[in-house]
Amino acid sequence: QVQVVESGGGLVQAGGSLRLSCTTSGLNFDVYTMGWFRQAPGKEREGVSCITWSGGTTYYADSVKGRFTISRDNAKNTLYLQMNSLKPEDTAMYYCAFGLIYYSGGMRPNQDTYWGQGTQVTVSS
Repeated sequence: QVQVVESGGGLVQAGGSLRLSCTTSGLNFDVYTMGWFRQAPGKEREGVSCITWSGGTTYYADSVKGRFTISRDNAKNTLYLQMNSLKPEDTAMYYCAFGLIYYSGGMRPNQDTYWGQGTQVTVSS
């Protein structure tokens, strides 16, 4: 069975930092393009960032570019999102995703995407 476990969310003040982690088991971690989505109440789901299976290509939404950094550790089967200079508008439930569609202009889930359970990020002003 595939397991996807997220951690690292919490409550921080504007300007602070958090690092989200997502660890998997039961799948071939090395072959997946993976990333992070977020959704705030009343808003559409947004693709935040992704990294290709090779680790050679990354994507960032314009809203987080320059503040967030995605990385992966294949030896630990772990995906990370380092979030710096956090803003109140970053407040959302964040979901890691393994196996997704990546293209030059963005990212989308597909029918085979594996999802984490979500971790809440709240940024106070």
